Amino acid sequence: MTQLSRLHLFQGYGIELEYMIVDKDTLSVKPIADELLKHELGSYGSDFENGIVTWSNELVLHVIELKSTRPELNFNAVESAFADDIKRINTTLQKWNAMLLPTAAHPFMDPLTETKLWPHDSNEVYEIYNQVFDCRGHGWSNVQSTHLNLPFYDDEEFAKLHAAVRMILPILPALCASSPIIEGKITGVGDTRLNYYKTNQSRIPSITGKVIPEAIFSRRNYLNIVYDKIKTDIAPFDPHAILNPVWVNSRGAIPRFDRGSIEIRIMDIQECPAADMAIIELVIETIKAFVNEKFIGIEDQMKEQTEALAGILDDVIQEGQSAMIYSSQYLAAFGIAEFTSAKEVWLAILNKLLKGGHPALEKWKPELNIILNEGTLSDRIIKELNGESAKESILKVYKKLGWCLGQNKMFVPN
Repeated sequence: MTQLSRLHLFQGYGIELEYMIVDKDTLSVKPIADELLKHELGSYGSDFENGIVTWSNELVLHVIELKSTRPELNFNAVESAFADDIKRINTTLQKWNAMLLPTAAHPFMDPLTETKLWPHDSNEVYEIYNQVFDCRGHGWSNVQSTHLNLPFYDDEEFAKLHAAVRMILPILPALCASSPIIEGKITGVGDTRLNYYKTNQSRIPSITGKVIPEAIFSRRNYLNIVYDKIKTDIAPFDPHAILNPVWVNSRGAIPRFDRGSIEIRIMDIQECPAADMAIIELVIETIKAFVNEKFIGIEDQMKEQTEALAGILDDVIQEGQSAMIYSSQYLAAFGIAEFTSAKEVWLAILNKLLKGGHPALEKWKPELNIILNEGTLSDRIIKELNGESAKESILKVYKKLGWCLGQNKMFVPN
């Protein structure tokens, strides 16, 4: 994960983007992330620092993570650096006839037969996970996401940030969903990755909770209520105490008190860095507005019930932008008086922010307009397929997505 030194709210951000490595012709997964890193490092290793971007391994060998080396504020520079590194990686991968592929789930992968775990340094953690949960599953080995790390300095800042983050988590899939196809089948679910994410650790329910974090607003209470519970529950499965409860916590937003950050983990990876950065900018500005009480006060944010927020999230995971939101209390937080769709909530947020004068958002309006007018990437993939579900049709669409990633271009259906 991106290291955040002790910063105050909104002084810098850690960003992580995960991509699949696939065959250029067939798009079959290629488990060669270790060979890619070895090509740069000279020997097997888990991190290659290339200026403001670092390449890292993940749980499985067909995924590579690109992350900001340090907390960043200049998203234009970060976008350019990510795009440049993607081109560099694709050039290197040509020796294996491979390339990077976006979206949060591979459309054809069979995880039971194709999963290969990272076998090098720190793999003992992955082995324990595999023993407990069997990582040959879509929720483990076929998931690519975007992570956003937001800093906080002390308990007061944590309380404000955690309250604000909880407010926006339920509607994030209406921006970010990019996983509509699994094992060659259109799932009918807007965000299939999150459908698996919710349940892939159900053997130990305290690890994921309800995905929406509990209404906890101090370090002491979080440690006592969440991390101590996880520690107790994983102990029978981890006799040598290899797993740290902080690593294991899989809620949709995870506080790291050791370094002062909250990591948002439920955003699907998009088709190119420009799309990811546009979404991240909107998410950050929305969180800022909540922290600064531009929507509702902090105390009212803290009163939002986890159950209610989790119910909204479940609906948005299933139906994406078209999901109707029936919670009057939640809608009132955004100044909306009538039941409406998740898409309309985001349009209301964007309009409010732009009217308030947010030059950082103006830069990303073209990308956000595509997402809010043409639909999430899941929606756009389905539109492009236009009723076709044959493997050849899916292959054609995902090859276009691979091209979009390589060129840092948004995907717009024909």
